[in-house]
Amino acid sequence: MTHNTLTLIMAGRRARRRRWLLVTSSLAALACILCGAMLMLGSTIYPVKDVIRALSGEQLKGVSFAVSTIRLPRMLAGLLAGFAFGLAGNTFQTMLRNPLANPNVIGITAGSSAAAVFCIVILHTSDAVVSVASVIAGLATVVLIYVLSRGRTFSVGRLILVGIAIQAMLNAVISYLLLVGAQQDIPAALRWLSGSLNGAQMDELPSLAITVLICAPIVIALGKHLGLLELGEQAATSLGVNADITRIVLILSSVCMIALATAATGPIAFVAFLSGPIAKRLVGVGFSNVIPAGLVGVNLVLAADLIGQFAFEVRFPVGIITGILGAPYLLFLLIRMNRKGDL
Repeated sequence: MTHNTLTLIMAGRRARRRRWLLVTSSLAALACILCGAMLMLGSTIYPVKDVIRALSGEQLKGVSFAVSTIRLPRMLAGLLAGFAFGLAGNTFQTMLRNPLANPNVIGITAGSSAAAVFCIVILHTSDAVVSVASVIAGLATVVLIYVLSRGRTFSVGRLILVGIAIQAMLNAVISYLLLVGAQQDIPAALRWLSGSLNGAQMDELPSLAITVLICAPIVIALGKHLGLLELGEQAATSLGVNADITRIVLILSSVCMIALATAATGPIAFVAFLSGPIAKRLVGVGFSNVIPAGLVGVNLVLAADLIGQFAFEVRFPVGIITGILGAPYLLFLLIRMNRKGDL
């Protein structure tokens, strides 16, 4: 390798690093702005100084209750859930080398949703029981999908097909539960299914926060191995990666985050699906887009919630806005994959 070639390689790497730093810092700054907007905006708009005083514990008439009790839990729920959805969705898409391989499409969130609807319309349980049941069901669903798709060797296509089949079955179960459920329970179930930050409570967030703080660093630390898995199992193994163990750790970490986020906010549509591709296009090649994908998820959830609250005469849950954004992209992706012969 000549000196000029090495110089060009190093220059290209520095340029990619600068781009990664610029994109990541810009996404983080945008997330901070949106967090501030979530705390300031509402039926009454409070100035920044009043918000800071309320968050510091000072009692201000009207401001303290609105900011600390209503807006802060809503903002934190969107922040944590968006990061979890973005990180986990990108992990599945990269590891399985398929943009369709995200928790929404392959049935993981459908498992959590079916359990939640069953608890709401049949058992009439509390919100805490709904959350626990949705987490357990999400974990059980991913284990079932992984076992059924395993075979003699791991197959991405088989996992996606099994996941889609499981999702269709669980969606049928949800429809049946809504059909036979009591009329007064249906609105609560539909609000949960649409994905919403309404009614977020501080006492519901510690479990999600702890899960994200534990699982997100694991996924980030395995980001390099995740990139090698994208090359294929044989290539990753030849480069010293234990593909099975790495895949299991990544799947378990991602599913835990997805399950807890779904339990806290409901299955916010398309955030896990959109975050990875957007981050990859912004960051480019050469560096991991794990952290940018999580930040894209945060920005999507917070921005969609603000749009749903203030852009229309009627307030819409965040899941409806993200669904409007994500559905056209899904159609575009399916058309492009069909033309390339990937379907």
